[in-house]
Amino acid sequence: MLRQRAISAALLIPPLIVVLAVGGVWIVALIVVATALAAVEIFRLLRSAGYPSVPALGVVLAVGLVLDAAAPQELEASGLILVAVGVILAAVGAFAKRDPREGLPTWFATVFGALYASLLAFVVRLGQAGPEPPVGAPLFALGGERGWILLLVLGVWAYDTGAYFAGRRFGRRKFLTHISPSKTYAGLVGGVIACTVAVTTIAWGLGEPLTVGLLLGPLLAAAAQVGDLAESMLKRAAGTKDSGSLIPGHGGILDRVDSFLFAAPVVTLFVLALVR
Repeated sequence: MLRQRAISAALLIPPLIVVLAVGGVWIVALIVVATALAAVEIFRLLRSAGYPSVPALGVVLAVGLVLDAAAPQELEASGLILVAVGVILAAVGAFAKRDPREGLPTWFATVFGALYASLLAFVVRLGQAGPEPPVGAPLFALGGERGWILLLVLGVWAYDTGAYFAGRRFGRRKFLTHISPSKTYAGLVGGVIACTVAVTTIAWGLGEPLTVGLLLGPLLAAAAQVGDLAESMLKRAAGTKDSGSLIPGHGGILDRVDSFLFAAPVVTLFVLALVR
């Protein structure tokens, strides 16, 4: 299994590096594809958990919110307008259910699935919100968009890696086993430390003071862990181990982006509130 995961990672990481190196529309395209695939998996899990929905509408709404994030200047409050339209259309779609007790969860699940998947739009928002590094900063050549998205990506990866190895080496006491049986306090601590080191290093490379990384690192780590647990709760409800089988050794797309769904909004809010 570990060998299979390593092979899959070796195939997936180079294209991601290329997209980050190019930036711009290619980042948006990658997020659109990931959002659509994750949304499909979310609605499949919801169905398995006993929550009917209108998947096609949910996927379209999720992708629409990502595209809206890529062009926020086109229409003021356009994101809220899209959400409102989505809520209305989901209600209309739920009218087809003859039993209102089935129609109501169909409405709720469609809106939930779309909004959950569309949280990836904050990766695009982060690229827009991230300030440009000052001239002379070690990572000045990356610019604000690619630099801050790189910080997010490496921060989440560092958390996952630190949590995995610390949990395997020192993991004894577990937490929230009713959601995820493998999470340990040692893994949590190891992940926070690894994430904070990575985030502080990248933030310093972008010309930010060390305090930015020391504050943002634990916040990003906590958001990544909560995102992972949220997806685990959905999978538990659906009675499945993975969200899909698209990536050998890794499961589905949602299994790879679950931490980003919560980490991206947190980092974006942090940058908007304390960095810009």
